[in-house]
Amino acid sequence: MLKLYEKMYEKKKATAQEAVQLVEPGDGIIFPIMPGEPPALLEALPSNKSLNGNSLYRMLPSFPTVDIASAKLKQVSIFLSGMDRKGFNQGNIDLLPNHFSDIPALLKKRTDRPVIMATVSPMDEDGNFSLGTSPSYVASLIEDAKTIILEVNKNMPRTFGAKNTIHISEVAALVEHDFELPTLPSPKLSEKDLAIGKIIAETVKDGDTVQIGFGSMPNAVMDYLMDKRNLGVHSEMLPDKIVELYAKGVVNNKYKTTYPTKTVSTFAIGSKRLYEFMNNNTDILMLPCDMTNDIREIAKIDNLKAINSTVEVDFLGQCNSETVKGSYYSSTGGQADFTKGVRLANNGCGIICLYSTAKNDTISTIVPELALGSAVSTSKNDIDTIVTEYGKAELIGKTIQERAEALIEVAHPNFREELRQRAIEKHFIVEEVAEKEETMVMMEG
Repeated sequence: MLKLYEKMYEKKKATAQEAVQLVEPGDGIIFPIMPGEPPALLEALPSNKSLNGNSLYRMLPSFPTVDIASAKLKQVSIFLSGMDRKGFNQGNIDLLPNHFSDIPALLKKRTDRPVIMATVSPMDEDGNFSLGTSPSYVASLIEDAKTIILEVNKNMPRTFGAKNTIHISEVAALVEHDFELPTLPSPKLSEKDLAIGKIIAETVKDGDTVQIGFGSMPNAVMDYLMDKRNLGVHSEMLPDKIVELYAKGVVNNKYKTTYPTKTVSTFAIGSKRLYEFMNNNTDILMLPCDMTNDIREIAKIDNLKAINSTVEVDFLGQCNSETVKGSYYSSTGGQADFTKGVRLANNGCGIICLYSTAKNDTISTIVPELALGSAVSTSKNDIDTIVTEYGKAELIGKTIQERAEALIEVAHPNFREELRQRAIEKHFIVEEVAEKEETMVMMEG
């Protein structure tokens, strides 16, 4: 059979310019998330002069946007990065609101027979290519694809998991293009990051399962998990420091109630070391995002600690995790999926972290109300625990007045009095109680 697959492979080889000619007017084109994007095919797209009424869907793109008139190719972001953020805010790129778990269904609704273009690992002896770092939403769309065009890259790790493979018989064309996958440098951790990481890590017990979100704050938690034992991982993003946690024997997924002994994720963005660690690693399952982020699946995971970050949180407990001063910066991602799902899990805990201030301590991120034009990424009814470098505020089960008081306690000291006054004005703190607290503080001083 290998010779048969090799013959099929050779027959389907093409240049990038030849391969993109298979896209017909009106086709929706879907790229995987970040490292799974096919740069040669992206660069070749303008060579298809028949494009008309097409759409290109990308999430956290690693490469620049395409210079094609929007009438010919409408570019739609699923989650903004530095490559398309400016384009969106200038009106040249559109944004599709979503929860990560919903992306496959949303894309099927918009384009029921899509063209899939993806970077994949080399073909194995059974004729299969692996989606490697980026099954995410693409894995759930393969079976309904009109056309599949692959960019084969020897640097893409071969990974395992449901729907994570594409067979050579399903492929319309393939382009061989070996290049170093896009990497994400380990974030430099500040004193605030480490303080937040330490507070959160104290809530993680031996045998727990963790979900680690995007950014330096959630990742700082892993520095303080090195002395834990028998941890499990079920996370939309596979964090870079998973390599160290495995090496130290911290992660073994021994007590996971779903996929025992396996680390579960749907995409990975990190260092070359991470990609090499993933390659042919049967301990890791890379599953579609409508499986990893399905609230019903998350609810089955006992002792889950879901750790994510936000931009600002108001007295109600509403979190804005995607806009800055009313302008879009990213998108919702899987934060709401895990925030909802973990509340249904046995002994689950959802943690949202943020710095207490922004702009060199000149702006409080604990606010009476979200900035005008802000998106509500996590609703007040789904919030559990907020953590800043000054401590944690457990909001679940608390009234509005109790929430305001708890949040002010973890705000930056420079803003607590101002926040307290605003809370009094909004009747979120009873004035008599506030005056009593003020008197006590003065007496203690």
